[in-house]
Amino acid sequence: MAKNETRRREIADAGLRVLANEGSRGLTHRAIDQEAGLPVGTTSNYFRTRDALIEGLVDRIGERLAPTDDDLARRAADAPSPALFADYLRDIVRRLSADRDVTVALFELRLESSRRPEIAALLGAWQRAGFEGDVAFNASAGLPGGRREIALFHYAIDGLLLDRLTTPIDPETSTDEIIDDLVAGLLR
Repeated sequence: MAKNETRRREIADAGLRVLANEGSRGLTHRAIDQEAGLPVGTTSNYFRTRDALIEGLVDRIGERLAPTDDDLARRAADAPSPALFADYLRDIVRRLSADRDVTVALFELRLESSRRPEIAALLGAWQRAGFEGDVAFNASAGLPGGRREIALFHYAIDGLLLDRLTTPIDPETSTDEIIDDLVAGLLR
């Protein structure tokens, strides 16, 4: 396996664009080489199999969607409250919305996981680890809501993003308003 991590990330980013634009069936080593402007065979040098490629894409999704240390530090000094919780949620939705290719690629992988158990295992483990991290972060930050509320927010944000990235049912209502309503409704 090739060790150039910068090139590996560039290939994974090209793979996410292909997945977002062409769907799972369009995701091939050759298509990624073409998208990245690389010689044929480069992607397979970094990701030998489709399973290795999918694993690399999931890892890259996690890297690209992670909050920055600055984002976390900026809020760390604020007193825990529903308003601070809503601010965290707005940041999550902002990152997911701003990086459309990554979010659409993630939805594509989730759909593919319904047909391929090996992707379901990989993606499921990644999602559960992220969920556990969110629950732990919420508790350590003293934010309102427990495990159940965090799960409900995950479900709601997934639906909100699917709506906003495809065909919105209510495009006039701002995303911030929706998040505020979710927080008010789930953190009584």
